[in-house]
Amino acid sequence: MSRSIIAILAAGALLAGCAAERGASGTGTAETGGPEQVPHGYVEGAEETAEPQLRLVLSDGATDRAHVLDLLTGRTAEVPAAAAHGGPPSGNASGDPSHDAPEGTTQGDAPPAGVREIVGNGRHAFLTTAPGALRVIDSGGWTVDHGDHVHYYRAATRDLGTIAGRPPYDVTGDAAITAVRSGDGTVMLFDRARMDEGELTETGRLTADAVVPYGERLLVARDGAVQVRARTGEPGATVGSCADAEGTALTRRGAVFGCADGALLVTGRDGAFESVKIRYPRGVGKGERARAFRHRPGSSTLAAEAGERGVWVLDVTGRTWRLLETGPVVAVNATGDDTPVLSLTGDGALRAHDPVTGEETARTRLPAGATGIQVDTSRAYVNDPAGRAVHEIDYNDDLRRARTLRPGLAPAYLTETGR
Repeated sequence: MSRSIIAILAAGALLAGCAAERGASGTGTAETGGPEQVPHGYVEGAEETAEPQLRLVLSDGATDRAHVLDLLTGRTAEVPAAAAHGGPPSGNASGDPSHDAPEGTTQGDAPPAGVREIVGNGRHAFLTTAPGALRVIDSGGWTVDHGDHVHYYRAATRDLGTIAGRPPYDVTGDAAITAVRSGDGTVMLFDRARMDEGELTETGRLTADAVVPYGERLLVARDGAVQVRARTGEPGATVGSCADAEGTALTRRGAVFGCADGALLVTGRDGAFESVKIRYPRGVGKGERARAFRHRPGSSTLAAEAGERGVWVLDVTGRTWRLLETGPVVAVNATGDDTPVLSLTGDGALRAHDPVTGEETARTRLPAGATGIQVDTSRAYVNDPAGRAVHEIDYNDDLRRARTLRPGLAPAYLTETGR
């Protein structure tokens, strides 16, 4: 089924669901004399649309430029840089770029240019810059899930500025809080609503091995245990053990932490939290454990690199691990609970695997040099820096190459937004 047909069906469900809510709540008019209410789904400064505003945020890696590729139109636009490249970084209220100079530079040095990594949260892209800061881009496309229906929005793209820290960064969050963990263990908490409005407003700091905002709380992994804390960071009760915590994921089944002996799944309801350890099926060496989970937003099937061995698949619902003996891979992703796990090797071989059996179900050849796989509900996107292209893959149709997108740059890094 094409993206356009899916969008029409989704729009019908959206209008029906929202009409029912408006009918239940009522909207004041001059005729009724009631107060005028904000329409359901209204977001100031944004346009609601009938289909997802799917976009790719791209960087060539060599320059500071960020570009947004609209997957509906195929057009690419550069994101204008904020003044002084983002204004005041976190912790520097003056906005003077000579303050908080990156380690190893002086105020007279020109900082190195370039981007080293991009991650996203569904709307924003977080670019690790060569000097070591984290640049935040609002892609201008996002989805709001109300459970029984969804809303799709678009707005102008914009550069929100930079966050001062130390790479590598780990970014997690929910509708209220965005947590940015710096490589030195410092976790900076940002108000998500203010971020959506274009401001980077830090609300607190703590130190942790990993953090996941979940269930109106913060799940904080530190010193071999996971605590449930208040959103302000005050210590709370321990919910489970997790030695050497690294790697997190937020699923519909709960929050997942990668641990030395497997994964810790934390669930919560009505303020009560509990956990269960999903252990590896056998002893796993330090170089083979899962350290970074990849999955389609909302899915409960996770994929992670397993060192030289291949790919780990974690079924959160079934609480089981499966090792796919593919050999070394450069990128992995899980497309859904009943859809393929994708792996990409350095020679450009993209493979699809059954998430339950691990069987290889399809294979296609792409140009070598890709660094990542992004997935949504029907497509995967693989970058091709040498070909100055992004390949759109239909993973439900034997990895058919649906489109080759030409963004006008060599995309060394990418993340998808609007999902």
